[in-house]
Amino acid sequence: MKRQYYISSDLADLQLVEQELKSEGLSTPQIHVLSANDADVEKHHLHAIEAVLKQDVVRSTRLGAVAGIAAASLLLLLVYLFQWHTSPIGWLPFAFLSIVVLGFCTWIGGFIGIQVPNYQFKQFQHLLNQGKHIFFVDITDDQHTLLEKVVQSHSSLIHAGTGEATPEWVVKGQEKFSEFMKVMP
Repeated sequence: MKRQYYISSDLADLQLVEQELKSEGLSTPQIHVLSANDADVEKHHLHAIEAVLKQDVVRSTRLGAVAGIAAASLLLLLVYLFQWHTSPIGWLPFAFLSIVVLGFCTWIGGFIGIQVPNYQFKQFQHLLNQGKHIFFVDITDDQHTLLEKVVQSHSSLIHAGTGEATPEWVVKGQEKFSEFMKVMP
């Protein structure tokens, strides 16, 4: 999947674009609006980005976990090389310490990530501060011409590039979950 970014100042027009895309077969998890004014986005019934995804929490937590795995592995390697595990206390305290180090590094990564904008949206920060809205769509190769057809009829949309999309399996999972929730009483 590919992500197509568009810039707009008109939420009413974005609402029409979203409705047209849905009528052409795109699903809600494929269509998003990033805005500094979430209340207006909600008022227009657009699919807004969740607040936690506006920040770089997920990516930073993952990076923290990788650093934690490296630090915990280094700790266990040092214990082995210096043969501290042969003492009467054995491996257990060092294993617990390595788990604590892993957890701490992961937590620090997430803590740092909640303080910075998502790396995918950082390029649009100045536009968001100007009151613009970023409309983006995750599409498959088959849906590209469909998207172009809809976008061409809306002159207020300015193409702002492409990017890394949500994996297709995640989008399909969100669609199945939505269908399941509609069936539940």
